[in-house]
Amino acid sequence: MTWHYAPMADIIPGFDPLARLRSATEARAVAGLRRRLVPRRADAQVLDLASNDYLGMCGDHRLAEAAAAAARTWGTGSTGSRLVTGTTALHAELEEALAAFLGAPAALVFSSGYLANLAAVTALSAALAAPGDGVLIVSDERNHASLVDACRLARGRGVRLCVTAHADLDAAGEALASREERAAILVSDAVFSVSGAAADVAGLHRLARRHGAMLVLDEAHSFGVLGEGGRGAAHLAGIAVEPDLVRTITLSKALSGQGGAVLGPPEVIDTLVDTARGMIFDTGLAPTSAGAALAALRILEDSPDLPAAARRGTARLAATARELGLRASEPDAAVTSVILGGPGAAMAAQAACAVHGARVGCFRPPSVPDGEACLRLTGRATLSEADFAVAKQALAVAAEHWDHGRNTARAGGISR
Repeated sequence: MTWHYAPMADIIPGFDPLARLRSATEARAVAGLRRRLVPRRADAQVLDLASNDYLGMCGDHRLAEAAAAAARTWGTGSTGSRLVTGTTALHAELEEALAAFLGAPAALVFSSGYLANLAAVTALSAALAAPGDGVLIVSDERNHASLVDACRLARGRGVRLCVTAHADLDAAGEALASREERAAILVSDAVFSVSGAAADVAGLHRLARRHGAMLVLDEAHSFGVLGEGGRGAAHLAGIAVEPDLVRTITLSKALSGQGGAVLGPPEVIDTLVDTARGMIFDTGLAPTSAGAALAALRILEDSPDLPAAARRGTARLAATARELGLRASEPDAAVTSVILGGPGAAMAAQAACAVHGARVGCFRPPSVPDGEACLRLTGRATLSEADFAVAKQALAVAAEHWDHGRNTARAGGISR
């Protein structure tokens, strides 16, 4: 349907906001930064190397049956916020199971991992900002957008934000040491979502401990992939039970579902229940998602070899890309990125992969810095030899497109 309406300049004299939006959209298109929603087909015959389904459980019938059972018992929605009608016995069971598996004193489930990060950072910073004391938040410049937004929302009312260079512990330490605020929160991804590189989690915790700060660690891309049986980066570093550690996770990656959670000491969970706007005012996670996540967690407990399989698969994809002359990151978990430079090169490589049977992610600014547009590949634990053969063929074609583009650019045929 095409809409026809009078120019808004006739309504708001001298200014047409829709024209401004159209102009901005056109500028993004010229820069290769236009995004489009492309619905997936349920019967698409394509190798999925783009999703976050790290352990390959999204199509598992046991998760579908658990979701259906939850719907029959509790209905399709939670019907309200967690504090009103949105907490069921299933939510409580999931929280207990997550805390036990990850070695945390307590857990609190949210409707998304994004919201879990917003709630944790904003509520804790507000609670720690006692009158006259203030709080400093120190955040890695390449943290996930949910942490970036959380830190921005937390600013003000005695809360100051310092963004430090990527993976620079010295810079973070200097910021913590020179602060005037009494309280501090150090915020970092455990595994960075595009590069797949793991943070120095043990080093971050030592730094936080040395300077009397709390560490908020986003384990979205390490839960289910790193640590014994997938218990995460904090468990791998031996700090899972430390009282100054707060972890956030998502249920939408390794557990192939929807939702998120915050894990930490009871004092932290009590603070979130009492004060976090993302807890008080958001409709609780649907029972179907809670049931599916609980089933996925039980499968992970019974299949402790899945995380290692995901890591091996991703390392193999990265090695294949390098053999073909592509610049692939060294993966620490289940993600590797193939850096191609400009947005146009990344989009062309993604399209080439699709034509040859592989769906890959394409990340462009502002998701990544300028000049680092890339393909993002994930190696599911369930990839077969036939899948790796398809992946190699698709990446070979992508490499040819990329190499041709570089040679054309050197010859002056296209503008960079």
